Amino acid sequence: MRTRYRITDNSYPYFLTCTIIEWLPVFTRKPYFEIIIDSLKYCREQKGLKVFAYVILDNHLHLVANGERLAETIKEFKSYTAQGIIKLATEEEKDWLLNQFKYFKARHKKESQHQVWQEGFHPQLVVSEEMLRQKVEYIHDNPVKAGLVERAEDWLYSSAKNYLDQVGVLEIDVLDL
Repeated sequence: MRTRYRITDNSYPYFLTCTIIEWLPVFTRKPYFEIIIDSLKYCREQKGLKVFAYVILDNHLHLVANGERLAETIKEFKSYTAQGIIKLATEEEKDWLLNQFKYFKARHKKESQHQVWQEGFHPQLVVSEEMLRQKVEYIHDNPVKAGLVERAEDWLYSSAKNYLDQVGVLEIDVLDL
């Protein structure tokens, strides 16, 4: 991981951010959101990832999560979702997007033709209940601040509904806040 942020203790939750390369707007239609949701479901069921809060916007996502192998799980999540995004963009003949993924690919990435995600995921250890509340509120308010919805629970691709005892598109590990 080429970043100053590190996972130091897998027993605590982390605030994570995954950003599309050059902030390209990828998550603009349901099939692209579903790649992320389906992969998070798989990581929860098969890799022990605990997702406490999330939001997916057009060019990035935030999570409050933890797990025994958190760094490896997020790395695998990003790799798998990148493959799915490239496959879908190819099927849909989104050459403009594929060309951007190719153009902005880091030079040292020799094993692939495209780069979808920026390197790293900026894990920030959540050290207190106050910080946890702040990060969950920040996540849920992201679509409101972006002007996409008036109320956090109206954004489909967020855990805000889960915290109001409603069903969201992804089951999460709800915390008592």
